[in-house]
Amino acid sequence: MAIEPLRWRGDALELLDQRRLPEETAYLRCTSAAAVAAAIRDMVVRGAPAIGCAAAFGVVLGKGEENAYALLAQSRPTAVNLFWALARMRKAADLEAEARAILAEDIAANRALGAHGAPLVPDGARVMTHCNAGALATAGYGTALGVIRAVRDSGRRVSVIVNETRPYLQGARLTAWELVQENIPATLITDGMAGHLMSRGEVDLLIVGADRVAANGDVANKIGTYALAVLARRHQLPFYVAAPLSTFDLHLADGSQIPIEERPPEEVTGYRGVRWAPPGIAVRNPAFDVTPAALVSALICERGVILQPDRARVQALMSTGV
Repeated sequence: MAIEPLRWRGDALELLDQRRLPEETAYLRCTSAAAVAAAIRDMVVRGAPAIGCAAAFGVVLGKGEENAYALLAQSRPTAVNLFWALARMRKAADLEAEARAILAEDIAANRALGAHGAPLVPDGARVMTHCNAGALATAGYGTALGVIRAVRDSGRRVSVIVNETRPYLQGARLTAWELVQENIPATLITDGMAGHLMSRGEVDLLIVGADRVAANGDVANKIGTYALAVLARRHQLPFYVAAPLSTFDLHLADGSQIPIEERPPEEVTGYRGVRWAPPGIAVRNPAFDVTPAALVSALICERGVILQPDRARVQALMSTGV
């Protein structure tokens, strides 16, 4: 793969440090469960599938000890892939083999997901996306960007409108970087420009990733996703969510039960040592929001596509496939 977010070295996990992109491509070497947990918490690695894969190797580095599971479980609360991976590792007889399997299965799932989603994207489509749901957010290839890669690989034309994704700029720093690396035509905009472009007929559809999908099809994704779904409905544009089955959480009845992470205020008041907000101002920094299933045109996963998702359709997918 052109972009390798995680590298297992047998005695260490090397993580492409996403805090330093796009200026510098560098890997952080983790040799303990605590180091992996810190890397997840500090956004060295991010994106629900990538977090799950990293946590699995964190368990290996922690030799399966209970403290390793505890440290990793506390790193970030919203992405269910983290807890899915830890639960799977607890059942494994061979920890390293299981972690390797989780990594390989995620790449395979993303490629299958991309193949299922590609027919939803017409030739020449202008696709808006939010945050980063590409190779950097997974073991490789990507979810939302996996669909776009599959369209490109099929020989059809596609271009991407990249929302910058405040406050951490995952779109501007990471998605834009990935698309430039792969020579996929892309245009960067600020988050507040999305509705304007939709109203002018400059967007054909939206594809985003997810950090958790509830049993009824409600979706938690990067903050700002809900507003985009509302705008898409207003302008009668398809709003697609691409996520592997490891992101589905049937234990939660609906999106109101999804825990929403609040991150440090410094991410809102400034960036990389530059402060623009006045001292003393109160700050809210929820990292995610929940988009109701009623606003989702389709869920795309490795088993197929669920059009107009609801509880019954999600359950059918999870039990028998599409």
